[in-house]
Amino acid sequence: MNPILDVRNVSKSFTLHNIDGRNVTALDNVSFAVAPGEHVALAGMSGAGKSTLLRVLYRTYTAASGSIDLTLSSGGVVDLTKLSDREVVALRGRELGYVSQFLRAQPRRAVIDLVARAGVSRGMSRDEAREAAAISLQRLNIAESLWDMHTAVLSGGEKQRVNIAAGLISPPRILLLDEPVSALDPENRERAIDLIADLSTAGVAVLAVFHDLDAIARLASRVIRMARGSIVEDGPTADILPHLQPAEVQV
Repeated sequence: MNPILDVRNVSKSFTLHNIDGRNVTALDNVSFAVAPGEHVALAGMSGAGKSTLLRVLYRTYTAASGSIDLTLSSGGVVDLTKLSDREVVALRGRELGYVSQFLRAQPRRAVIDLVARAGVSRGMSRDEAREAAAISLQRLNIAESLWDMHTAVLSGGEKQRVNIAAGLISPPRILLLDEPVSALDPENRERAIDLIADLSTAGVAVLAVFHDLDAIARLASRVIRMARGSIVEDGPTADILPHLQPAEVQV
């Protein structure tokens, strides 16, 4: 099966302008591929480059070198490193999605409108998107009394669940998850994990950073372990997970 994402020799560095002007390497010749429907977890100590890698793939950051080939639903292949910002924005939603632990929403936007808008951006009609948004919010235990409230009034855990609902409604072909369940209580964490597990069944590829070993064991079929911006191990979860330390799944 051809990969949906093929990353080759990607590097990224940052210049510390506010300190001493030195360059710090965040990613160093990173290469891997993700197949359709595959769930890959990123592990590594704090500073290993996990979140930076997700942001480079989503093009929040630009890679210094290397290629990131994304196979589109049309069958065509594009190198994300060579696209303009406008072209990347056009791909986000239907082809490539990103869910972090933080909700970024326009002020005074109602919860259900925010989630439904994500569905519309992925090709759903407004009615379909609103119906799907209601189902997602129910599954994530967001009380219906909150659906018409502005997102600013929500608690941290509620915001995180709304963020997951928006990310998973009519999901794109590949989804990047950055600590999506970190702030959730046990009951709502279970609900979110169940929703994320459904993605693989639907053929959605997932590349995720989680904050605990249990989530990786339950969701990931493969683990990529990183250190100092490089991949040091890549293999089946059953082979790598027993050797991971809790600190290697922290942000």
